[in-house]
Amino acid sequence: MSVSEMFAALQGALGQDQDIREEIRKEVQALEQTAREILTLLQGVHQGPGFQHIPKKCQKAREHFGTVRTQMESLKTKFPADQYYRFHEHWRFVLQRLVFLAAFVVYLESETLVTREAVAEILGIEADRERGFHLDIEDYLSGVLTLASELARLAVNSVTAGDYSRPLRISTFINELDSGFRLLNLKNDSLRKRYDGLKYDVKKIEEVVYDLSIRGLNKEATVGAGGEK
Repeated sequence: MSVSEMFAALQGALGQDQDIREEIRKEVQALEQTAREILTLLQGVHQGPGFQHIPKKCQKAREHFGTVRTQMESLKTKFPADQYYRFHEHWRFVLQRLVFLAAFVVYLESETLVTREAVAEILGIEADRERGFHLDIEDYLSGVLTLASELARLAVNSVTAGDYSRPLRISTFINELDSGFRLLNLKNDSLRKRYDGLKYDVKKIEEVVYDLSIRGLNKEATVGAGGEK
């Protein structure tokens, strides 16, 4: 084979690779659009009247996740099944965003932390690497850390809306989350930096709870804690 033929073959391989990346990019753009729609929907909970409509917003978000599952099925067909990590960077960001959104919906519904397996099911992908297109552990953890920041914001807005018990529950949840992350030996630099931000979320929520305490509103919150969330 001549040099020209060798480089012609290489160009052919590069062209095929570029075609794959372009197809992936289109699918990721569709996922990003759906993620924006879900985020816009859920942002309504931060406004006063939004607290009264949490169940409806979560139900609508669940319907959007049906679109996500369809888009994920399409994305899976755009690259060889054994080359997940070769193209992973293309969808890493949107996948982390979708993990956060799924975790936020589950928290709003039950005030619990969604498992990685449950998120994978919501998104229509696998939890185990061996089964193909899956939810990477680091992507799951990144999404959970974004949830912590969102809940810190929700704690502040809950007080504004007159819901004094929610910040106390959020504080308990975030402290449990922080304790869980402390059990991990994080090697990934990006994930480690994201985790370092969790302490600021903990501090922010603690300030909200302290403010409720000095104003005597924590007693009112404790009395009403057995009522509707």
